[in-house]
Amino acid sequence: MKFTDDQLEAGRILFAGEVNFERGVVSMDSLPAGDLPEVAFAGRSNVGKSSLVNALTGRKALARASVEPGRTRELNYFRVGEVLRIVDLPGYGYAKAPKAEIARWTGLTRDFLRGRAELKRVMLLIDSRHGVKETDLEVMKTLDTAAVIYQVVLTKSDKLKPTELEDCIARTADVIKKRPAAHPDIIATSSETGAGIDMLRAEIAVLAS
Repeated sequence: MKFTDDQLEAGRILFAGEVNFERGVVSMDSLPAGDLPEVAFAGRSNVGKSSLVNALTGRKALARASVEPGRTRELNYFRVGEVLRIVDLPGYGYAKAPKAEIARWTGLTRDFLRGRAELKRVMLLIDSRHGVKETDLEVMKTLDTAAVIYQVVLTKSDKLKPTELEDCIARTADVIKKRPAAHPDIIATSSETGAGIDMLRAEIAVLAS
């Protein structure tokens, strides 16, 4: 996957502008108006979604990051200027919360993924140290069934040696190659070092154009 200099610059410009938290959504009837394209970030609890959103937007505390799995318990909407919305989805899998609460936000996320016409792509975050897990496959199945395009974004790539990261990318590509809604390109990122952030910005800028 290669981006032109113009595409990389468009990504930089997009996120160098105004980015603000818009609202936290706890039910489908409180979603914002469908007047802008949306890109959602999904992943297992503690995969690093909030940290990646912060790195992507260049804001240290736009999205609240926590070492406590399952802290994000609503659909958090961020408005990128007048051209795009980013949606930080609740983490799936382990969470320190009552079962009824987990069921509520899991159902909300599922309804959102199946029924949001403005959703252009789901960035499916996978911890590069652990690879694709069964819970990730379940989410992929949901997105395949709903015909929602998703793209794997590997997080915490700085924790691996270059050869280990190459192996992780190859294994992940093998998992998604026959999945009908999976985008073939995988982006390896690190919120700590900034690796891959420019490519992720460029990819999203294309979706926003």
